Amino acid sequence: MTEKDKKRENKAESMAVRAALLVEELQRKRPLVHCITNYVTANDCANILLAIGASPIMADDPEETGEIAASASALVLNMGTPSRRKLEAMVRAGKSANEAGIPVILDPVGAGASCLRREMAAQIIREVKVDILRGNVSEISFAAGLDFCEKGVDVSEADQGRDRTEAALAAAERLGCTVAVTGSVDVVTDGSRVIRIHGGTPLMARVTGTGCMTSALSGAFAGAGKDPLTAVSAALAAMGIAGELAFEKAGHIGCGSFHMALLDAVGNLNEKIIRERAKIEER
Repeated sequence: MTEKDKKRENKAESMAVRAALLVEELQRKRPLVHCITNYVTANDCANILLAIGASPIMADDPEETGEIAASASALVLNMGTPSRRKLEAMVRAGKSANEAGIPVILDPVGAGASCLRREMAAQIIREVKVDILRGNVSEISFAAGLDFCEKGVDVSEADQGRDRTEAALAAAERLGCTVAVTGSVDVVTDGSRVIRIHGGTPLMARVTGTGCMTSALSGAFAGAGKDPLTAVSAALAAMGIAGELAFEKAGHIGCGSFHMALLDAVGNLNEKIIRERAKIEER
């Protein structure tokens, strides 16, 4: 093994250890995670937060979102089912979170798919300091101002081959935040450090809400730790490991059983499992 390979291995182990320790810290602190999410996956997001050891609150009325966000440990904004009312709620909550020094996670679902979504993503990014931006390569490409091709809320065929690292770095540089681009290999960067996370199973793409759940988990980890890069890396690693464990248990049965097994797997995650199964590269 070369010296370069040894350094890379040490870095990978270091991030895996940090992620494992953060799971333990999360379960000790039980952070309150305020989610303004979409009605398709709100129940799954709440349950995944409870399973990992966090406490969810799903408040989305503009009359209370600022107040709720100020008392939370993290705020997760998800654009899956957009509306003008929800935009107002998100901006109010985001500004309140910024004032209180609470991390904000934005999941710009389908960001370029419609005029409303484009306006919504642009206004949130303009008026709220986002700490973690998590999405697929099409969504992140839109947020970074790159050429993109959106197909609903999924990655378009034209964007399938786009370099995730390039998109993540461009978004991180432009927005000044930590960016996570999820796919067959997840890429996380704060503009200088780059993390690649391997794991999961293709079956996760056949269950609605796995991306939303990952963003919710990012909020839980961010609410338990101070470093957004470690927080979102730990969340992605945890979700990938849970996907693998769920597939081993129920993948042969079908999507419904896999869905339930995924929740079970997240609920059973601990420091030991993360240390043993996390596949993380850092440069």
